[in-house]
Amino acid sequence: MKLFVAGLPYDLDDAELEEIFEKFGTVTSAKVAIDRETGKSRAFGFVEMPDRAEGTDAMESMNGISLGKKPLVIKEAEERSGPPSGGNRSSGGGGGNRDFNNDRSRGR
Repeated sequence: MKLFVAGLPYDLDDAELEEIFEKFGTVTSAKVAIDRETGKSRAFGFVEMPDRAEGTDAMESMNGISLGKKPLVIKEAEERSGPPSGGNRSSGGGGGNRDFNNDRSRGR
């Protein structure tokens, strides 16, 4: 079971995140998301636990607990679909505000 964990303290690292969740069972992976430009934590991460019951127990027990200034928000991670990273910038062309598009073309 892969868990999404938000509200992490900015100074928490992968090893500390793993240690917190090991209290509930086996952890196969614990990663704090790092901003590529600044190299600092983005205050969320992912924890993988192979046993679903242990993952559910961890999620229910830790959700709302404060490790720092913010309460943790823990839920089952959703699998990504589509192209990897960077957002799906190719979609979003149609629809929108047609008046805006028409005004832009008239001003040229």
